[in-house]
Amino acid sequence: MTSWWHEQRLDAAMAAIEACGATSVADLGCGDGDLLCRLAVSPRIERLAGVDVSAEALARLRLRLGRLGSNTPVEILHGSMTDGTGLDGYDCAALIETIEHLEPAELSALERALFTRMRPPTIVITTPNAEFNGLLGVPPHRFRHPGHRFEWDRARFRRWAEAVAARHGYAIACTDIAGQHPRLGGSSQMALFTT
Repeated sequence: MTSWWHEQRLDAAMAAIEACGATSVADLGCGDGDLLCRLAVSPRIERLAGVDVSAEALARLRLRLGRLGSNTPVEILHGSMTDGTGLDGYDCAALIETIEHLEPAELSALERALFTRMRPPTIVITTPNAEFNGLLGVPPHRFRHPGHRFEWDRARFRRWAEAVAARHGYAIACTDIAGQHPRLGGSSQMALFTT
């Protein structure tokens, strides 16, 4: 069962993917496949890949995809999103609530894999908005999930996204998603990179 916030994140990611006209998508850090399963039944999508470090999550993903009965080819890869090997040629890469699971020092490896090796025309990244944590009852000295290595406020995320976009020749748009507090923004934030 997913939360309302997570459904809102998935809706925002799906809308961005549909708007860019992608027919092939690589989901990095796909987990159990919440986004992949939505994409697998989309009539526009012709090819999918899911990458995750958790073999258990990928096993659950395979079961979910089997129950869908979709004809869309899905390549399931056990590995790290910081690698990017074998994932060239996709129209879009999606990283939904995943970058915060990396150690901050690993972000440069992710950047190379995603923006240099893979280099899809569209990249969708969502991550928690740390400013919203108080509304969720998360104490200031804690993260939302024990697997998170960092959580950024909107200004920090925007600075990171703009710097990455500038280094690699992408346009960037950052938006609040998953709720809308007048001062604190959304529960999550999304960066849409386009060439």
